[in-house]
Amino acid sequence: MNEDTRLREGLGPRGGDHGDVALPSRSGGVPAPAALAGVYAALDLGTNNCRLLIACPTGDSFRVVDSFSRIIRLGEGISATGCISDAAIDRAIAALSICRDKIQSKKAKRLRLIATEACRAASNADGFMDRVAAETGIRLEVIDRETEAALAVTGCSPLLDPRGRGAILFDIGGGSTELVRIERDPEQANAVPRIKAWMSIPLGVVSLAEAFGGKDVTPQSYANMVAKVAQHIALFAAEHGADLGGMHLLGTSGTVTTLAGVHLNLPRYDRRRIDGVWMSDADLTATIARLLGMTYQERAGNNCISIERADLVLAGCAILDAIRSAFPLPRLRVADRGLREGMLVEMMRADGALSGCR
Repeated sequence: MNEDTRLREGLGPRGGDHGDVALPSRSGGVPAPAALAGVYAALDLGTNNCRLLIACPTGDSFRVVDSFSRIIRLGEGISATGCISDAAIDRAIAALSICRDKIQSKKAKRLRLIATEACRAASNADGFMDRVAAETGIRLEVIDRETEAALAVTGCSPLLDPRGRGAILFDIGGGSTELVRIERDPEQANAVPRIKAWMSIPLGVVSLAEAFGGKDVTPQSYANMVAKVAQHIALFAAEHGADLGGMHLLGTSGTVTTLAGVHLNLPRYDRRRIDGVWMSDADLTATIARLLGMTYQERAGNNCISIERADLVLAGCAILDAIRSAFPLPRLRVADRGLREGMLVEMMRADGALSGCR
C-alpha cells in the first residue's frame, strides 16, 4: 500500500501514524486502543479555519457529541512572505489548545488531525507543527490535495441528488480550491458515487483576496478575480465539463454556506437551515449581485457574513462564478459539511463501526 492510499484510507502516514495520534491524558496515562473507544475526533486545520468534530457511530451514520470552529487565518500573508506569521501561529495554537481540551474531555481515542494548504505551502510549516506538538500535544498530518478532494467527496456525497447522475463538487478553501466530478454507475442500483476526475488549484479566498483586494471590490477587480480562477480551471473544464445531463453543483465552503444564509435572509447563521438547501442559478446570480452591491461595512454588519468573512466572501464568489461559468448547471446544493465528516466516516468504516461495514 503506497503512502497516498494509506492517507485516503484513514491510516495516517508511515512512521508516525499521525492519523491515529493518542493525545496524552491529563494523568499521563495512555488511552485505550482506538477501535474500542467508541468516540472519534476529526480536526481540520485549514488556511482560514480550525474545525473539530467529535462523534460516536450510530448505525450507518454518527452522532456529533461536540464541535468547534474558529477563523484563525493561518495562511494570512503566506502568498507574500512564504511563511506562517507569528500572529497566525499564536491564533492557531490558541484554537488547537481548545480542540485538545475537547478531545480529552470527550475521551476521544480514534483521531485524525489534518492540515491543508497553508502547511503545504509555508516554508516554516515543520517548525510550526513542532511547536503545535510541543504546546498542545497535537501532531498534525499534512495531507496532499488528492486526499483533500477524496475526503470532501466522502463527507458530502450523502447530499447528492438521489435521482441524479452525479455532481461537480467543489471545496473553496482559504488557500486552495478542489474540483471533483463524481458519478454513479447507471447500471447499478444504489451505486456508490465514484470520482471520475479531480483537480486542485492554489487559489482560495485568502490568497485571492490578498492578491486582488477583499474589502473594496470594484466590478473590474471582481472580473479580474474571476478571470484568474478561470485560467486555472479551463483545461479541467474542457476535459470534464461536457455531458452534464442529470448533474448538479455540490458546494462545500464558507462561501456557499454564507451565500445560502444571505439568500434566505436569515437573522443569523443556522446550520439546520443551510446544510442541504438547494439554490438555483438565478438565486446565485441575485445573491452575488446583492453582495457586490454592499460596502465592506454592510457585509461586516450582516450576521451571516460578519467581520470575519467580510473581506473574503467576494473572493469566494469570484471562485464560484468561475466554476459556474465552466460548468453551467441549473442547481447548486449547499453542504455545511466536508473534510471532518469525511474523516469520521473513513475511520468508522475502517473500524467496522458503521452498520454494513463490518
